[in-house]
Amino acid sequence: MQIKIGIQNSGRELVLESDETTEQINQKVEKALADPASTLQLTDEKGATVIVPATALAYIEIAAEQPRKVGFVG
Repeated sequence: MQIKIGIQNSGRELVLESDETTEQINQKVEKALADPASTLQLTDEKGATVIVPATALAYIEIAAEQPRKVGFVG
């Protein structure tokens, strides 16, 4: 699923594709927001890790999970 992270005082957003479920991502976000001194750590589907300080988070958009399409488009 696609995750977009808005960063305060930045015109750009971080975009990554993750294999984690919506529930797993929500838990990580809630944990990071509960403690302003913490960080939000997410790993994309290729294994790269993104770490953002909780105080820098402006918004997080989690796209709906969509089943992967199999086959050829005609």
